[in-house]
Amino acid sequence: MDQVKVKKILLQSLENSFGNISEACKKAKISRRSFYNYLRDDEDFKEAVEEIEESLIDLAESELYNQISKENTTALIFFLKTKGKKRGYVERTEVINKPEDVDLSGLSTEELIELIKEKEDE
Repeated sequence: MDQVKVKKILLQSLENSFGNISEACKKAKISRRSFYNYLRDDEDFKEAVEEIEESLIDLAESELYNQISKENTTALIFFLKTKGKKRGYVERTEVINKPEDVDLSGLSTEELIELIKEKEDE
């Protein structure tokens, strides 16, 4: 089977399997490696895959709104934590460090620099 047909089957299978790459590859009878090669080498294929992914997100959002309208508390909380962050609906962990909690006076300049780098990486 030529690549054009394989890619067409693959894209249809990807859509039907809700983005499950392994399942789509099995239906198209190709390896995951081939899928990722197509994704890397074929811009049209890549755009089609991205469109499928966006459609699936739209579908999930629609279901989320549906669940909110049914007064599903979990769905409502999830929505507010993700879409309502700018209004303060976010969980935060506050860490308060008091200068007297840590004595850094015995550390060398190199050790202090290393400590700062470690904290920046966290």
